[in-house]
Amino acid sequence: MKKIRIVDTTLRDGEQAAGLAFSQTEKLAIAKALDRAGVFAIEAGTPAMGVEEQRTLKAIVDAGLSARVIAWNRAVRQDVLTSVDCGFSCIHISIPVSDLHLKYKLKTTRETVLRQLADSVAYARSFGCTVSVGTEDASRADETFFLQVAEAAAGMGAEYIRYADTVGCMEPLNTYEIMLRLVKSCALPIEIHVHNDFGLATANTVAAVQAGVPMASVTVGGIGERAGNAGLEQVVEVLSELYRHDTGIKRALLPDLSRLVAEACKGAAAGSDQE
Repeated sequence: MKKIRIVDTTLRDGEQAAGLAFSQTEKLAIAKALDRAGVFAIEAGTPAMGVEEQRTLKAIVDAGLSARVIAWNRAVRQDVLTSVDCGFSCIHISIPVSDLHLKYKLKTTRETVLRQLADSVAYARSFGCTVSVGTEDASRADETFFLQVAEAAAGMGAEYIRYADTVGCMEPLNTYEIMLRLVKSCALPIEIHVHNDFGLATANTVAAVQAGVPMASVTVGGIGERAGNAGLEQVVEVLSELYRHDTGIKRALLPDLSRLVAEACKGAAAGSDQE
């Protein structure tokens, strides 16, 4: 039996589903339900989004949850400072790593983003924060550069690194082969984060875990941007029942958690239709 840590991003990536915006009450209820279910970490949101988001995130941080509560940030000092001001002690800092995103989305270079990462991680660490690093569009990036980012992040004191299939272009056999290589060479533990554009998010997540990846990023019901993310319920059931891995999840609580999120999604959709 292998221990797999579940990182839930329903409140951050999940809320990026079209037309979806949870209320503060809904977010706090979902965070508490995720905590009761036993997730390792809750990616609660992005403080840099504004005052209303910050107010909600402070409430989640102050709820006294057992799970880690993580803030998502760009590699920008002001993002980090805003997260710290909200009370976060666990900071996730994301940078693009594919040459496509570097050249066409941000019009920057590998060297520049590495400098920005070093500065922002050092800044977060100066507040005593635990730091994880995200690599946007990693599935279309040079593996050597991903490993370079991981080595640099490890040297800066980061705890783990997220490998993001941002555009959902991976498939299970390829995922397994890639992760098998990366796990052997990576300076940090890897968290797998995949999107469901081809309906393969759960399969890709399971393939990565079977290749040795110890952390899985999920959302309740698989909600998220475009076609969504790997679903918490499916990933946990497959890893637990078919492979006998220990996810730490209280599976008996998943139906209530799923209903809670589904009702919140219905309410958000109804509110959007009335506008």
